[in-house]
Amino acid sequence: MKTGKYMRGLAMIGAVAVLAGCAITPPGVEGGWRAPSFAALQGMCGGHPVDFGADAQAVYSATLDAFVAHRRGKLTQDQFCGFQAALAQHYTALGKSSDPQARERWVTYLNEQRALAVSWRASVDPTLRAG
Repeated sequence: MKTGKYMRGLAMIGAVAVLAGCAITPPGVEGGWRAPSFAALQGMCGGHPVDFGADAQAVYSATLDAFVAHRRGKLTQDQFCGFQAALAQHYTALGKSSDPQARERWVTYLNEQRALAVSWRASVDPTLRAG
């Protein structure tokens, strides 16, 4: 019956879509599936962990991308820690502010840093390259 084949085909497509979604969904700040937690990443550079509040997931994503680049030789330990320190400094100066303009500057800065970290990771991680 054609309907049975059609339904099995849809089920297979659905299963592949679910698996693909799992593969590209970034881990939460607690880490998971071989990804270190945000606290562990912050601990790699000493000092005290920074609470990024509502921005924690976005900062974690950028930090995780920078970590992968570091682990694969694109960034030195100093560069990786400098990246984290700059995020913390900008968040403290701008992200915590109640001034909407300062907050906007933080969001712009964070997005630029996320793009930079993704580019570092893409240069060493074949799963992020087109092709």
